[in-house]
Amino acid sequence: MVEIPRPPLCMGYGKSRDIPDRPEMIALLRSAFERGMDFFDTAEVYGPWTNEEMVGEALAPMRQEVKIATKFGWNIDQSTGEHLGGVNSRPKQIRSAVEGSLRRLGTDYIDLCYQHRVDPDVPMEDVAGTVKDLIDEGKVLHFGLSEAGANSIRRANAEQPVVALQSEYSLWTRDPEKEVLTVLEELGIGLVAFSPLGKGFLTGKLDGSTSFNEFDTRRNFPRFSKEAMAANKALVELIHAIGDKYGATPAQVALAWLLAQKPWIIPLFGTRKLERYEENVGALAVSLSADDCEEIEAANIKIEGARYPDALMKLSYL
Repeated sequence: MVEIPRPPLCMGYGKSRDIPDRPEMIALLRSAFERGMDFFDTAEVYGPWTNEEMVGEALAPMRQEVKIATKFGWNIDQSTGEHLGGVNSRPKQIRSAVEGSLRRLGTDYIDLCYQHRVDPDVPMEDVAGTVKDLIDEGKVLHFGLSEAGANSIRRANAEQPVVALQSEYSLWTRDPEKEVLTVLEELGIGLVAFSPLGKGFLTGKLDGSTSFNEFDTRRNFPRFSKEAMAANKALVELIHAIGDKYGATPAQVALAWLLAQKPWIIPLFGTRKLERYEENVGALAVSLSADDCEEIEAANIKIEGARYPDALMKLSYL
């Protein structure tokens, strides 16, 4: 397995076509590097394109000292950056997307290149084969998948070794436990767990009174309806109580729980503030006991609301 330490997710820095606090976000990424962070995650679809451009600028002075992950796979018009809807992992699209990412990131290689979502219309062997060619050309170093199911992981890995799967995994999203984690352990593939803080909910700072602005995708997620957030508050209360024993925040407990699951599971967190970054990294000093983990399991708290709208859910675990 490739060791991937404490990577921050840069997605939230460019979900619209504008990053109004771009200088501050560049400073934050550089501060993270100064504090030991060396792996940064982005994607062509974030913006699209604004995020990769910002990440490339931020990391240019230390490019040889960091690892950058990006992703292809959504149906992005490669000439305009318009998201045309749906997925597209045809070989020509993959090549065009990777060339664009290289240009925007200001680099001649991508450390880890993920297929962002499985394309049901393109054989996985064709996807993996195209990335294999890009690896042979030196444009990509490692191949990853995102939100892929067990069969797709096996098929891809048979064509080109997969070093990492990026999927949502946290105390309130346990789906990978059903089948995927077993396959990853068998094949020696690491899990990069995105949204380890439940897209902010597990920090305890969101509740039924929270409102989201027009650029915040959470406003369209069933799990963030007022009713679902009120019902799911029980989980936050539980981890808050556990955190009190250690002088830890709910966010730190959520991250510590993830770190306690498997040594090859890495939380992928994101933040816009340095103090939140430092809080998250502080989870490394929190060691949950077996009794703590058993208490969480015994509570058997049912999470209300789907994590994504139906269209996105249909693209998960294919």
